[in-house]
Amino acid sequence: MEKLAIFDVDFTLTRKETLIQFYSFMVKKNPKLVRHLPKNIFSGLSYLTGKLTAHESKERFLGFINNIHEDDMKEIVKDFYEKRLSKILYKDAIETIKDLKKQGFLIYLISASPEFYLNELYNIKEIDMIIGTKMKRNEEGLKLCNIIEGFNCKGEEKVKRLKEVLKTQGKEIDFENSYMFSDSLSDLPLMNLVGNPRLINFRKGHETIEVLRWR
Repeated sequence: MEKLAIFDVDFTLTRKETLIQFYSFMVKKNPKLVRHLPKNIFSGLSYLTGKLTAHESKERFLGFINNIHEDDMKEIVKDFYEKRLSKILYKDAIETIKDLKKQGFLIYLISASPEFYLNELYNIKEIDMIIGTKMKRNEEGLKLCNIIEGFNCKGEEKVKRLKEVLKTQGKEIDFENSYMFSDSLSDLPLMNLVGNPRLINFRKGHETIEVLRWR
């Protein structure tokens, strides 16, 4: 049986929220995209006040990616990783990934953020698998759109997606000796799956889960 080291991404692997960083990066490349800012702010506030689900809020926020050709997006996200995403990674997170990889753990990133840019984190050679929210393509299948394919990869959906991947890969996992790292208790479904859950930079202490301070 193999052991997993599972990492959330936003505020666990990175110091900042990656979707906001991606939008900011896109606006810098194309200032006309600033027209989406009022809608994006409204979608975020609507989620925080319970008027929209996380799924609905994310779809509305991602309107700025509509009709970008997949080939163009590949170049954009490559540039995003080099200039922005790679600069906001916690040093302690990368060191932990490298250490656990040396110990023989499989390194999986599981995040609610969109896969189309998260996949650039495969540039970190120790990472074995990235599972994120999938976005649909248009009818021709060549351009991204802001509609989520399936479900937002959050909470229980992360456990479901993980189990689907493991089944497809034919892997048997020693969950009791596996790890899960996250900044948020929204990841309790994954944390409850493993024997070694860890909270990252959690503001309060926790009775049963060890809190790590990463920089």
